[in-house]
Amino acid sequence: MENTPWVANHTGRTDFNLMGLFSQSKHPALLCVVIFVVFLMALSGNTILILLIHCDAHLHNPMYFFITQLSLMDVMYISVTVPKMLMDQVMGVNKISAPECGMQMFLYLTLVGSEFFLLAAMAYDRYVAICHPLRYPVLMNHRVCLLLVSSSWFLGSVDGFMLTPVTMTFPFCRSREIQHFFCEVPAVMKLSCSDTSLYETLMYLCCVLMLLIPVIIISSSYSFILFTIHRMNSAEGRKKAFATCSSHMMVVILFYGAAVYTYMLPTSYHTPKKDMIVSVFYTILTPVLNPLIYSLRNKDVTRALKKMLNVGSVLQESIK
Repeated sequence: MENTPWVANHTGRTDFNLMGLFSQSKHPALLCVVIFVVFLMALSGNTILILLIHCDAHLHNPMYFFITQLSLMDVMYISVTVPKMLMDQVMGVNKISAPECGMQMFLYLTLVGSEFFLLAAMAYDRYVAICHPLRYPVLMNHRVCLLLVSSSWFLGSVDGFMLTPVTMTFPFCRSREIQHFFCEVPAVMKLSCSDTSLYETLMYLCCVLMLLIPVIIISSSYSFILFTIHRMNSAEGRKKAFATCSSHMMVVILFYGAAVYTYMLPTSYHTPKKDMIVSVFYTILTPVLNPLIYSLRNKDVTRALKKMLNVGSVLQESIK
């Protein structure tokens, strides 16, 4: 008899209902248009940045290689959540099957986890470039860059493989309404009718580890960087180093701040509305902001963009 709820849960009702952002809005149609525009901006901004770095030989160095990977991750994880949300609003449905929910959760956890470690790799790259410039080509050769990026993707996938199967195998015999716009682990866990306290503690420890290691690397790297910048004799060198690092720190603060709120603060601090607002911030807005931060504050990228636009205008003139 104890298995009855579990059986009914898995054989009868296998769909979840994503309540989403639009149920909270007084103007859902307008919100849908705004999110669609932001989604297009994120796709176009990150795609342009990837193409610029690929096409311009001056941008073929470790820092821009990491930025390419960051843009790729941003494109992928905004694509995991937003298209489904927009299509549901247009079609007037809000259902997601258990396998689709599990796949969305796995991809999201993998991509977010990978970005945690990639940001740490980018901080280490800036540390080597500024603190050990003469040894930079040796310490950050192509093989090392590939190893750091591959490790980031691998560790992110470990996070996805650890949390997704366990979360999706809990019995969900309460409401099937997920108070979120995608299948995020904390929102799905609230539907379980079994005791999840041990799993939540393990998930908390896992997230602490996933955040703590990159934060230690980032903090250590920027401590050495700030010390080195302070000792620089050249004002121009200090300005350039600070501009490069401040761009990266803005991305780190935005991304890690939202992650700490979602996965590390006690449940008493959480409400469905707050959780959705924070998730919007780092799943929808951060992918838009990243290319802007790395392009508008970076002379090399703006120069490459002007060069590409000039080539385009010359080709257009020659066709005429």
